[in-house]
Amino acid sequence: MAPGSFNAASRGARAATLIAGPAMNFLLAIVLFAASFMAGSPVPAGSPRIDTAGAAATALGLAAGDVVLAYDGIPIQMSLVDDDSFVMMQQTQVDNSKLLTVLRDDQVIELEAASFDAVWSALRESASTPVLMTQVTGIAEESPAYLAGLLPGDIVYAVDGVNVTLDEPLNVLVSERRGQELMLTVVRDGAWLQIPVTPRVDPPPGQGALGVQIGSVNRMAGMKLLPALWNGVTNTGAYAGIVLQLPVLLLQGQLSAEEAQISGPVGIAQMVGGAMSASIDTGFWFPILRLSAVLSAALAITNLLPLPALDGGRLLFILIEAVRGRRVSPEREGMIHVIGFVFLLGLMLIITVRDLSSAPQTIDWARLMGQ
Repeated sequence: MAPGSFNAASRGARAATLIAGPAMNFLLAIVLFAASFMAGSPVPAGSPRIDTAGAAATALGLAAGDVVLAYDGIPIQMSLVDDDSFVMMQQTQVDNSKLLTVLRDDQVIELEAASFDAVWSALRESASTPVLMTQVTGIAEESPAYLAGLLPGDIVYAVDGVNVTLDEPLNVLVSERRGQELMLTVVRDGAWLQIPVTPRVDPPPGQGALGVQIGSVNRMAGMKLLPALWNGVTNTGAYAGIVLQLPVLLLQGQLSAEEAQISGPVGIAQMVGGAMSASIDTGFWFPILRLSAVLSAALAITNLLPLPALDGGRLLFILIEAVRGRRVSPEREGMIHVIGFVFLLGLMLIITVRDLSSAPQTIDWARLMGQ
């Protein structure tokens, strides 16, 4: 209680000091989330199927029904996110052939185009629908998809000739044909395949009629400053909400520690190493920026939990002081925080042992980014 010490300060000064650390973690999380959006983040994307060709598209030889696949060997995709703040990030041209690859009437053809800008302008003035946007990410053993020869990584184009789109997703098209053989048109490593398969009428729980897990095809897109900052705020808030839900779900038994991916220093170091390697391998800063943002947000909200030794625990004592009109003895409060600190050290030790004895925690950043 020496003059100028933390304990000797007023309630407001002590609360402001305790809140300052988590507040900076929240601010840092917002900045890092925003930076990850601006530097390029994965968004769902698909190849544009032209529904109504504009004049520029017609001049290039494009027609309604054409699916624009690539220009100069580089895939062309449009974002499925209805948000003009995203700008799709195109890779560097590789062969300068100036050829536009198009799928027309189930045949891949090539058209000449002067530049990528000419192609992009033609697409922007035409009405189009994204296709080739649904990717198989997992297959259940002995399921119809497994027996038919589908593989993780296959991109589904059509079901019985009907394009898979946002309006007609794969699960809906398959559910309409349960018990009937259907033909899946898929793209595998650039090759177009026709795969017959019969969806199950009564599949096992959690598997679905085909027995596949699916995800979106992602491509990297940058974002402008103001939308990126707003998304940084909303993502930080959303992640904070997730962290707050975890203790409740764990106590209720609705979530296991493995599913919650609770990590100590070892697990965090493994994830940071994986993110750094992914950033180096792909050339995108997204993995390390996004993971840093998540860690900062997690640290902020965890530090505010009302547990002894944490800032949230100290704030709880200030709240008790405000309600009672007098404070808890600093010596008694200090002892409670010491006990809480020992408990937290023990918990960290248990989590660290689990991290060392289990498989390294990794994130498939390349798949997430569509690389």
